[in-house]
Amino acid sequence: MGAGIAQVLATAGIEVAVYDVAVQQHARARAAIERSLARLVLKDVLSPAARDATLERIVFGAELAARDADIMIEAVTEDQAAKRDLLRRASEALGPRAILASNTSSISITALAAVVAQPERVVGMHFFNPVPVMPLVEVVRGQLTADTATTAAVALAQRLGKTPVVVGDFPGFVSNRILLPMLNEAFFTLMEGVATAESIDRVMKLGMNHPLGPLELADFIGLDVCLHIMEVLHRDLGDDKYRPCPLLRRYVAAGRLGRKSGAGVYEYPS
Repeated sequence: MGAGIAQVLATAGIEVAVYDVAVQQHARARAAIERSLARLVLKDVLSPAARDATLERIVFGAELAARDADIMIEAVTEDQAAKRDLLRRASEALGPRAILASNTSSISITALAAVVAQPERVVGMHFFNPVPVMPLVEVVRGQLTADTATTAAVALAQRLGKTPVVVGDFPGFVSNRILLPMLNEAFFTLMEGVATAESIDRVMKLGMNHPLGPLELADFIGLDVCLHIMEVLHRDLGDDKYRPCPLLRRYVAAGRLGRKSGAGVYEYPS
């Protein structure tokens, strides 16, 4: 997600500094962006010159203390403690007028902003994967998010060619409040032996015109991410209709996390 966000920013003519505490992630991010841009060139969506210019706008391995930055968009793991720590450090390292945006898909923006001295400059910018392709950005207003921060996030999303939708700060926002319970129900349907995984996905693709079946989509998202979001919904909304399916928990416990691990509901041979 971080690499995809960096790519769309740079493609839009914006200078980007990519920062990660794990040094090896910088090389992985660059390789991912280069592969993505190469596909766009092959499809004649992007010229070779535009590809090169995009890469030149990205600095990999930057430090967090870029005090001239206008905005920071964090895309670290979906863990509240990790995100709060990064936002706190960023609020101290960046200039006082910089906007601090989170790409969280489920965690409260209000809770994340609580560790920042100026919580009014914290806003959610939830991108969708793959970032260069998906047109939506959920712009999330926390309890204390300033109008100026929301307006800036909306304007930035539009500059990137995305469609921003402003939503309130509730668990899962709109997208995952609706999507993840559906995926979770697909796991219950599989666990209870109603149908095979292939049949469940085929019903939803052919009957509901979904491009991917729910189990295929869960594998693409990452079963650990799906489980975490369901746990957030269950905990923060307090309703057992959001209880994570035991089968989903078993897959994650077994290390079958989906495409990224080579196996989830389905197998993905190398």
